[in-house]
Amino acid sequence: MDLNSFTDQWQSQRQQLFKSVPPEGRTVRYLDKEFLVYPNTFWPFADSLPLVKHFRVAPGDHVLDVGTGSGVIGIFACYHGAARVVGVDINPAAIQSATHNVQTHGFAGVMEVKQSNLFEALGDERFDVITANLPFRNKPAHDMVAMSQWDTDFKTNTRFFEGVVRHLKPQGRIYYVQSNFGEFEAVKRLAQAAGLRTAELAREAIDDTRRQEFFVYEMTLA
Repeated sequence: MDLNSFTDQWQSQRQQLFKSVPPEGRTVRYLDKEFLVYPNTFWPFADSLPLVKHFRVAPGDHVLDVGTGSGVIGIFACYHGAARVVGVDINPAAIQSATHNVQTHGFAGVMEVKQSNLFEALGDERFDVITANLPFRNKPAHDMVAMSQWDTDFKTNTRFFEGVVRHLKPQGRIYYVQSNFGEFEAVKRLAQAAGLRTAELAREAIDDTRRQEFFVYEMTLA
């Protein structure tokens, strides 16, 4: 089975897992911390590990987490000492999950969760750090859960790069996750068109086969 077929099957199975969560939610352990996910929310997973382990958030930074899901990346930014964190997601289930996790981890006074299609709910606010773990693959998404892994015509990623610079402070940093089964060449072109300099910061594999790898780019204004 080639990588694309294997990934199709694997991602479809994960989408069924996301949908099978009981109404009261399910606890997922991630980097020695616990997070609750409600039905139809993307679970904390290995894809965000290279970002969470290696991104740089200085005490006092303002951080935006785009596609926040269960809120994991934003919450780790809070643990790094961020003064303000905003997590945005289009999925109402993700908003419910992230809001719960922010409160459980004690950061309700630091992190705000907003339902938003990318930057729509942000006004003119700019950030020191912007993080994004968006769907990796240009593949039709048939529902909100599929949209957490597949990006129809790569429109979400394209719109991200068309708008992200307007919300980045001049010396700011973007941390953006991709994978070896994703559209990394398209991402590099979009970043360059947006006036961003791109460098791979770190990568993680799901297992020792290294068949599926996730990596994070650090992007700054060129």
